[in-house]
Amino acid sequence: MNTESTSHAADIEAISRLVATVEHSQQNKDPEEFLGLFHPDAIWTTAHGKVLIGLDAISEFTRKVLPAASWDGKVTYEVVHVFFIRPDVAAVKVRQRYLSPGEESEGAPLYVVSKQADGRWLLTACQNTGVVAD
Repeated sequence: MNTESTSHAADIEAISRLVATVEHSQQNKDPEEFLGLFHPDAIWTTAHGKVLIGLDAISEFTRKVLPAASWDGKVTYEVVHVFFIRPDVAAVKVRQRYLSPGEESEGAPLYVVSKQADGRWLLTACQNTGVVAD
């Protein structure tokens, strides 16, 4: 993983745990675990370009779509790069892979995360972009 600097080691570890929880929630198709990672005023743009503003909209979409997701395999999320915009705001580039028998697809999400007063990092403005094979 590339990072802007090593001076943010504890924050990078916390952000990596956040992304690992995204992975866990997706693998287990668990909307409540996933939704617990969002700032109340978050913005989420799906891989298909649907824009969801605020936790209510993100919740409605997620509770409908995630449990019914049809992938048969494993999804992985890897933190590729963390750029601290401010000490409490970071842009996180993620490599997302869906692996199923005989098929693989990839995404390149960008998560802007913000550190809360209690020290938790939350998803704040996210774009989930699919990668088209060359």
